Amino acid sequence: MLRGLYTAASGMIAQQRKTDMLVNNLSNADTPGYKADQSSMRSFPKMLLSYMNKNGTTGEIEHSVGSLATGVYMQETIPLFTQGSLEETNNKTDLAIVDNPASTGRLFFPVEDSGGNIKYTRNGNFTVDSQGYLTTASGNYVLNTAGGRIQVNSTDFSVDPTGAITENGQYVDTVGLAYAQNPDLLVKTGDGLYTLQNNAQLPNAYAQRIGFQIKQGYLEASNVDETQTMTDMISAYRSFEANQKVLQAYDSSLGKAVNDVGKV
Repeated sequence: MLRGLYTAASGMIAQQRKTDMLVNNLSNADTPGYKADQSSMRSFPKMLLSYMNKNGTTGEIEHSVGSLATGVYMQETIPLFTQGSLEETNNKTDLAIVDNPASTGRLFFPVEDSGGNIKYTRNGNFTVDSQGYLTTASGNYVLNTAGGRIQVNSTDFSVDPTGAITENGQYVDTVGLAYAQNPDLLVKTGDGLYTLQNNAQLPNAYAQRIGFQIKQGYLEASNVDETQTMTDMISAYRSFEANQKVLQAYDSSLGKAVNDVGKV
């Protein structure tokens, strides 16, 4: 009977974690460049049940009963790297990446955090700091094609579709782009940033000859489907509730076994 308690409890934990993930998606529905997380559910290894009986001539004979599932858990969360819609802001420091629809990989802006580590983001909501460096909203430096910081004289600059930055008609720099052939290898680190394991770096997108476009004055919106997310939240809640009722039924049965059946 206790196996049923564990199975129901594992189902409740899995649905609670899925709900937390969906709530996080919903809270970031208005975050530029945010990629919605998807959950991967997996069952624990099944147990093969059998029973033994005695036979006077043949000895013990094993009879197969069947398999028994032992619960479920949320194995991992994987970001959905589909292109979000573009929203016009008319802000010259806002940049959006338009991926090549024929490419299976994804492009990212490389940035340098306060610790000097290279990370990647799709959030092009940039600004210019007091020293003239192009940075993210949280202060990470936006990098050029050579991995250096981009410095401009003001916010009055232009970025063409290839990423070239010009100011007063003069070429200044080129916005860096990194290419992830398999974006599922990227790990979320918070604040819309991604990294590779062991601090590995993605290759330069310009050297890969991959079609893309950078649009100035636009931001890529989150790809969270709010309607579907709300539907998934209701489904997760109902599953949690069903497992809860199973747990209560087992608890009631155990209570009767102890308090009523055990009476003399």
